[in-house]
Amino acid sequence: MKKTLLVVLLLVQITAVRVFSQTINQVTVENGTLEGVKDAGSSITIFKGIPYAQPPVGDLRWKEPQPAKNWQGVLKADHFGQNGMQKPIFGDMGFRSAGMSEDCLYLNVWTPAKTGKEKLPVLVYFYGGGLAAGDGSEPRYDGESMAKKGIVALTVNYRLGVFGFFAHPELTKESPNHSSGNYGYLDQHAALLWVQKNIAAFGGDPKRVTIAGESAGSISVSVQMASPLSKDLIAGAIGESGAGIKPTLFPIPLADGEKNGVAFAAHMNANSLAALRALPAAQLLDSVFRAGAVQTSATIDGYLLPKSLPAIFEAGEQAHVPILVGWNSAEVPYQFLMRGDAPTLENYKKTLSQLYGDRAEEALKLYPASTDEEVIKVATALSSDRFIVYSTWKWADLQIQTGGKPVYRYEFSRIRPAMVAQMGNATPGLAGGVVKGDAAKPAPPKIPAVGAAHASEIEYAMGNLASNKVYAWTPDDYKVSSTMENYFANFIKTGNPNGNGLPKWEANTSNNSVKFMNIDVKSELKTEVNRARYLFLDKEYMK
Repeated sequence: MKKTLLVVLLLVQITAVRVFSQTINQVTVENGTLEGVKDAGSSITIFKGIPYAQPPVGDLRWKEPQPAKNWQGVLKADHFGQNGMQKPIFGDMGFRSAGMSEDCLYLNVWTPAKTGKEKLPVLVYFYGGGLAAGDGSEPRYDGESMAKKGIVALTVNYRLGVFGFFAHPELTKESPNHSSGNYGYLDQHAALLWVQKNIAAFGGDPKRVTIAGESAGSISVSVQMASPLSKDLIAGAIGESGAGIKPTLFPIPLADGEKNGVAFAAHMNANSLAALRALPAAQLLDSVFRAGAVQTSATIDGYLLPKSLPAIFEAGEQAHVPILVGWNSAEVPYQFLMRGDAPTLENYKKTLSQLYGDRAEEALKLYPASTDEEVIKVATALSSDRFIVYSTWKWADLQIQTGGKPVYRYEFSRIRPAMVAQMGNATPGLAGGVVKGDAAKPAPPKIPAVGAAHASEIEYAMGNLASNKVYAWTPDDYKVSSTMENYFANFIKTGNPNGNGLPKWEANTSNNSVKFMNIDVKSELKTEVNRARYLFLDKEYMK
């Protein structure tokens, strides 16, 4: 009897171990069963390269993403999917993807859950790259560190450039939604729908989804917040440097996008959609980088976006959720403003006159310099504001007015340490990177950094300093990373970044005396002092 009981107990134990093992390594989603992997010594299960839509190739090029097809057996989610079509325009991007292809609609999940019943908070992260580059496999976006804090973390691939943001009257006509131009954003929306249907299998709570992103990813977050398609699918939003508001990467009227598309088709000598869809992907990609190429853009299409983002937010028609948004203290250098001119007071005043005409004196009072030595700092501030700070401020400002939920603002001020090895002649680039320089040109003179550059906060926020071997990180850098990641993790969990051991971060619920957290080695709450600058730019961009 005792022997029989012992055998039964042993069998039960073996079965329990087997079920437990299956639970954390295999999940079943609407399209089939997935098997994840773990890195050596890690408690986090990773499911890489999950198809969330059909490959947008052939007749599906420039169509709304279609539901993924079912598969038989177990799909081994042990490698990242392919990254979208793009050129290596940003020198700080490194992919772990399976290569480049139009077949790129995959997402990745990092989960700490042991069962599918844990209802953990969820982070969906959209990468930056000017809507023209980037991939969810980049190490700086890796979700393991966030997962170790009790969050189910995802990165999502979406169509880029001409493949993701191409409008044409014939595309609008064939669309059941009478829309064209926003395929990349519609991909993101499809991924959010996938999360609603499937994330519980990974231990996530579909009612606690926070979307986040940097630069073009942050712009994407603002668009999904504004879209009637996505606004009810999220519980919170994090934006790092960027919003879909003038002057950078903002949606244009559909009619204007269609005109650009007609011009592009003529440029490609393609007189029909069939001819455009028959063009090799590589040829399409190359054409965008040739002289005289027509630019493509997201559109106000009446479907994903019924109006411009400022109009949607002014009307209070966006997602009414807590948001955490901010920017870096020196997003781009003075050269973005002054181009090839030396940073002298004379050249600075000349630039202001060219930009603002009879408002140049007002600009000089708001961005003052009286000596050559002062020009670099103030021209960097104006460059950064014009590039991406203003649009991020406008997003937060409008959300404070009409969002009805707390708005947490930050400024990231930690300057990265010296490089372990020099990257060559590289300059900051649009929406999440540095543009590779021409090796034949002499390197520009080195100028001390006056603040934290664009995209430099990503590894800090996501807890991924160690994976970036370019910089000689110090204990202070890891301290800043711990602070920023914990703020983000708390916000993802509760809609409030505050927690034990962190400086108190006050929310903004009105535009009077706006507070922001300055994130640095010594993080501290500060009061906004530059509102007059943003209102000055507001007159220019909201005409």
